Amino acid sequence: MTSATTVRFPIEQHTLANGLRVVLQPDSSLPLVAVNLWYHVGSKNEVPGRTGLAHLFEHMLFQGSQHVEKNDHFRLVQQVGGVANGSTWFDRTNYYETLPAHCLSLGLWLESDRMGYFLPALDSEKLENQREVVMNERRQRIENQPYGQAFELLNETLFPVGYPYRWPVIGYMDDIAAADLEDVEAFFRTYYTPNNAVLTLAGHFDPDDAMKLVERYFGPIPAGHACPDVAALPPGDGLGEVVTLEDDVQLPRLYTAFQLPSFGELEWYSADLLGAALSGGKTSPLYRQLVYERQIAQDVSAFVLPTELASSFIVVATGRPDTELTELEDVVHGTLGRVAAGDLGKDDLERARNKLVTSYSDQLQALDDRADLLSMFTTYFDQPERIESEIDRYLDRRPEDLATVARDRLTPDQAVSVRVVPR
Repeated sequence: MTSATTVRFPIEQHTLANGLRVVLQPDSSLPLVAVNLWYHVGSKNEVPGRTGLAHLFEHMLFQGSQHVEKNDHFRLVQQVGGVANGSTWFDRTNYYETLPAHCLSLGLWLESDRMGYFLPALDSEKLENQREVVMNERRQRIENQPYGQAFELLNETLFPVGYPYRWPVIGYMDDIAAADLEDVEAFFRTYYTPNNAVLTLAGHFDPDDAMKLVERYFGPIPAGHACPDVAALPPGDGLGEVVTLEDDVQLPRLYTAFQLPSFGELEWYSADLLGAALSGGKTSPLYRQLVYERQIAQDVSAFVLPTELASSFIVVATGRPDTELTELEDVVHGTLGRVAAGDLGKDDLERARNKLVTSYSDQLQALDDRADLLSMFTTYFDQPERIESEIDRYLDRRPEDLATVARDRLTPDQAVSVRVVPR
């Protein structure tokens, strides 16, 4: 469908002989170029007992490669005025640089060297160093953080044993500590290959010249074997379960989750729009009821995770000091029940649509975010052009679509809850 919101970008897509998919999005409005590399590997590609490898690699790949010394990746980018970083998710790992346009070859050389020549520079000292960094990160972000273990417990309750989204992206402490060089080398050889990657360039460049540079730096890297399939198991038997977690916190907090279809399905967009309608702003139904009218919560949010095999609709509400979390649960389920019956205000829906359009438009305007979106749509759907019409998938959702997803997917018997209470 074409609507008034549809945007147009010049986009080229190429595939090298080794399988690397390349997306070019020239934009001469700024003298910058964004280099964005997605590997189609995340924590879902791990196995129980060997979790945390994908996130460990996010750190390891900044520790140098055959022709780049340790810490030189950041140094070389920063000395030309650029920025670089990386991130890990359930389904992907990405690395990115934003550079002055004339430094495009630097970004391509750095990314190609760690794709093609990382293993010769790998040693036990680097592994041990980054293992300690990741273990400390886990302590700071999860184990010593208020409410830090709630999301882990929520996914462990929502998904059955062995499901690829059951374990955390950062991994479990024992698994991180047990990772050895053999594990790391095998994981890299399997997943960090050109045929399992998407390279996106967005910014001020000539497409023909850019492709010559891409061929020069990435073309000689051999393709890897086909990556193992990841099986999505059926939902477990724990739906409807409620788990209580005692924690060193001052306020009780409720986490409620439901399983949804994968990112990209129409139901996913209905659910994402519904989350924004229910909790996006102080006039939204959940915020109005829990915080203003009943005054039993400090805050509330509802959102959907954009994950590839299946997704989840999550509601998080922080109660006031003496609030019973069962009362919060009753309001959440009651609100979803009214949505299922068709009782969602037009103003709430319109506000949610406007919020999503604004947020997505902001991403399109930022060069690095635009490059990341192009990598995402190519990795998951092999359709970089989806960037032009993605917002229409929200605008096409009707009130009855939101009612249907609430009725079919967001009922109390399909929910799991984690109640975090002061120790």
